[in-house]
Amino acid sequence: MASSKRKSSDAKTPGENRVIYSEFGNADNSHALERGVPDLPPQQQNLRVQASSKGRKGKTVTIISGFQHKPETLEALLKQLKTQCGAGGTVKENTIEIQGEHKQKLIQILTELGYKAKISGG
Repeated sequence: MASSKRKSSDAKTPGENRVIYSEFGNADNSHALERGVPDLPPQQQNLRVQASSKGRKGKTVTIISGFQHKPETLEALLKQLKTQCGAGGTVKENTIEIQGEHKQKLIQILTELGYKAKISGG
């Protein structure tokens, strides 16, 4: 009589060698799974500008949040803002971080570009 118990060597970990059904071959459809990001014009966006030094060893950065742009558009805007502020910066999760405290200058630049921008926080 055969035993219905599995040997430990026969056990597979979940997710190992899984085959997913694909009717039309193994086409790469990763672009279809990406989340769509609306690229709204500047007049329809409400931005918040705030200075923060949390988690940055006392260094202050100015954070601009509320963007609804594609990453390419944010990179182009970041380059323009860094140039006009004379500082470094980066894009992180639909927010722009500019090194230093440039709240007033960034509000002025963003309103000239057509964005609705407000100072947030203290």
